[in-house]
Amino acid sequence: MSFTDWKTDRIENILPEEFYKLIDKNRNHIGKTFPVTLANSDSQENAENFIAVSKDKERNSEGYYFYARESITNNLIGYLCVKTIDYRISKCELGYFIDEDYQGKGITSKMVSDALEFCFNELLMNKVFICTSEVNLASQRIALKHHFKQEGILRDEFRNGDGELQNSVYFGLLKSEYIKS
Repeated sequence: MSFTDWKTDRIENILPEEFYKLIDKNRNHIGKTFPVTLANSDSQENAENFIAVSKDKERNSEGYYFYARESITNNLIGYLCVKTIDYRISKCELGYFIDEDYQGKGITSKMVSDALEFCFNELLMNKVFICTSEVNLASQRIALKHHFKQEGILRDEFRNGDGELQNSVYFGLLKSEYIKS
């Protein structure tokens, strides 16, 4: 699959049932690294609430949401959110995942590239950060590929889907370090 086989979509076009389908299909894949999203979308009704809250956050400039769709089927295959926005300091966080069947095809990397451009050039952020579980090596590779610097390890910072505390690896990218990819 190449980049031309998928497209980006925005929250206003997302149906709760298709988001629930993406989450449900990838329950085991994201269970340990996206427990809050998983818990908030564990039923059609909860997925509807999750999408409604996300739309409100976007309307209030508190978060921004991007989705990957497979071009032929139009199915959702990935999700990226810009969250933890602090306009006073001009920083925000990226969170993302891709359907397990689409990993390793460059889709997440392209979504992160697009999100960085959005964060630095539209939101005028000075810093974008990624906090990932220490066991999520794929997410760490994405951060490093996009020139993020590992700034530290936050001990017992994250409760995974099994309820266990894990360390989080904190990566940061300053606008002055940003290289469009």
